[in-house]
Amino acid sequence: MSESGMQPTRSGSATERDVASVDRDDRIHLIVLFGGESAEHDVSCTTAAHVLAAADPSSYRITPVGISTDGTWAIADTAADALASGPGNLPGRLDPAGSAVSPTALLSAASAEPSTTVVMPLLHGPMGEDGTVQGLIELANLPYVGAGVLASAVAMDKAMAKQVLTAAHIPQAAYRAFGEHEITPGLAGRLADELGLPVFVKPANMGSSVGVSKARTVEELDDAIDLALAYDEMIVVEEAIVGKEIEVAVLGNRDPQAATPGEIVPGDEFYSYDDKYVSDQSFAVIPAPIGDEALAEAQQLAIRTYRALRCEGLARVDFFWEDPSDPDGRGRGFLCNEVNTMPGFTPISMFPKMWIADGVSYPEIIDRLVELALERHGRRRRNTKH
Repeated sequence: MSESGMQPTRSGSATERDVASVDRDDRIHLIVLFGGESAEHDVSCTTAAHVLAAADPSSYRITPVGISTDGTWAIADTAADALASGPGNLPGRLDPAGSAVSPTALLSAASAEPSTTVVMPLLHGPMGEDGTVQGLIELANLPYVGAGVLASAVAMDKAMAKQVLTAAHIPQAAYRAFGEHEITPGLAGRLADELGLPVFVKPANMGSSVGVSKARTVEELDDAIDLALAYDEMIVVEEAIVGKEIEVAVLGNRDPQAATPGEIVPGDEFYSYDDKYVSDQSFAVIPAPIGDEALAEAQQLAIRTYRALRCEGLARVDFFWEDPSDPDGRGRGFLCNEVNTMPGFTPISMFPKMWIADGVSYPEIIDRLVELALERHGRRRRNTKH
């Protein structure tokens, strides 16, 4: 039966009749979106493989939907076949190719199903993690995992996020943000004078360290700006911090909880894309070896940051930590680096690692995310339907 309690009539559309003919299934229909158009496409395909493998088949009926790098949506046939034969048969990376499907038709049909549907957009970077897909799902009136449109958009744009966090009195490294249209001759030299060298240069709207460079000279800074512009028209230049890289996993809606923080020890000069996903040199230490007092402070600051950006569902909040007791350092304590509203779920990803270290299993994380999606959807629909 539909939510209104009425049976679809024979005069309904073909899609309605097809939906009505599906055998009743009390499991939650989980539509998993993966791939996407951003430079983080491959990371998303790997994330999705591990989520599908961990999701409890007795609780979820899963439809894997791949999005190609050109934006084509498709039912990921190979992934669906592998999943049907048992989660253990899934590859380590899902193929997004398959039977093409219209996003609007897919989501409309799902919203008409008699069973509960939750969308899980496991998309990283622009055109997926930035509020665009979230808005599409909102219009389809479906619950979905992760932050809403506003938080997704603001957190994705590092320049805008830094402005919001500054207003919320969240400590951060010194930085400057500017658009491509604001670049003038001599800008690199002026940035070097203002922020000092070395600096880090980042595209504002990108993740997984894609397009990020460390510049030690004015010439390298010029080159780093050019590289970042290949990924976004907005650029962020930050002072280089000498300190530990501390990450905190957060789960929740109105009452978020933070896992025990971990430290990333890079194998590269900084935690680059290759260091995260290609080489096997970096490693994590959980809990981070900074003392109980600092661990608790990181958790509290992560929750403050999460709330300042109006995050819901999940996020990973990343800090640099300058030890206040280090006589050779600046000793500013925690400085927020960025907030990732759809962190990776690969075997080496910090978000699941931190929760698992606290005794929350991978399948339990998925269950909690689905519960949070349903809670938020019910609350927000209550406030918008008059």
